[in-house]
Amino acid sequence: MEIRADIRLGDSKKVLKDFPDNCVDLIVTSPPYADARKNTYGGIHPNKYVDWFLPISEQLLRVLKPDGTFILNIKEKVLNGERHTYVLELIMALKEQGWLWTEEFMWHKKNSFPGKWPNRFRDSWERLLQFNKERKFNMYQEEVMVPVGDWANSRLKNLSETDKKRDNSKVGSGFGKNISNWLGRDMAYPSNVIHMATECNNKNHSAAFPESLPEWFIKLFTKENDVVLDPFLGSGTTVFVANRMKRHSIGIDISPEYVKMVNNQLQPVTHLLMEDKVKYEKLGT
Repeated sequence: MEIRADIRLGDSKKVLKDFPDNCVDLIVTSPPYADARKNTYGGIHPNKYVDWFLPISEQLLRVLKPDGTFILNIKEKVLNGERHTYVLELIMALKEQGWLWTEEFMWHKKNSFPGKWPNRFRDSWERLLQFNKERKFNMYQEEVMVPVGDWANSRLKNLSETDKKRDNSKVGSGFGKNISNWLGRDMAYPSNVIHMATECNNKNHSAAFPESLPEWFIKLFTKENDVVLDPFLGSGTTVFVANRMKRHSIGIDISPEYVKMVNNQLQPVTHLLMEDKVKYEKLGT
């Protein structure tokens, strides 16, 4: 089965109407943050951000499969010396729209640019919010396991009796962990803090994220031949990674420049041009 990329030019909330219900396995995207990328996306004011985003997320909810996942990379803006609440407001609005806010990942940007402001320090993290349509969804946790690490050498060396059973936590936070479960294991499940460097290469885009970021979520939530959507295509990172990982992809962007650039770079890969009217009924089955 050939791997296909469908790159579309236009407003996501309109373009997505061309796609059938329940045809996408994973959505990974980083929309323009409030008041950001004004030349390209108009610069949405924080007070209007939720109203701007909801018509788009309504279409995302429709095209996502019941067992699919939506990953939203977003960050609060500082306005008049304090953090604006538009991200928190958006989370609540998405829940009202029918989304389940399942998890929140933190992307620790290991090489974030140094800086200091009068009332705060540099940002070195961003949110990656996970939303789902249903409580049961596809998740392949073994695909993102990591080495147990050096902590095991000392922590597992001399286990106490408490370490060998699952008892009540001494601080009243629920059950403690049975540490002995990790004896003899080389790999462990990761935390919800993802440590990755930002994108350093010039991708002709002001906010390109590293390939390792969508790759991690594509591994976690999809298998080969699944369909990955990025409704804010930008420099095309999600699409390029999805195709390399043998997933079909859909990319949408309102900028002709970005759509042309991604199409040109996709030439070595069998793909559908934005003019094609091919729908994804077959991919949705």
